[in-house]
Amino acid sequence: MIKIRLKRLGYKKNPSYRIIAIDSRCKREGAPIEELGFYNPKTKEMKLNVKRAKVRLSQGAQATETVMYLINNANEDGTLNYKKSEKTKLSKKALAKLEEEKAAQAAAAAQEAEAPAAEA
Repeated sequence: MIKIRLKRLGYKKNPSYRIIAIDSRCKREGAPIEELGFYNPKTKEMKLNVKRAKVRLSQGAQATETVMYLINNANEDGTLNYKKSEKTKLSKKALAKLEEEKAAQAAAAAQEAEAPAAEA
């Protein structure tokens, strides 16, 4: 069975990968059947031959989870369409403070809604 997976390159703590089509029984750094592109996770740089990858998939090759994500999020020219996370991570204290502020605003809104009803 042919798999489309990542082949690790680069030195210690600085990985870069080649996206390859390879027999599933071969080792990770084995000789590939075809090189489809490269991916650098540190710089989010990628170049992928999307046409060839889709041809391999249609021929029955299986892509790993990571490679499938890269193929699905590739632009027409093969670069990565990276979407930066809009959410910011907050500490537990900051989350608790935010919840208290929301509760206080909700209580104030409830009091304002009751006040006009009492006057009428």
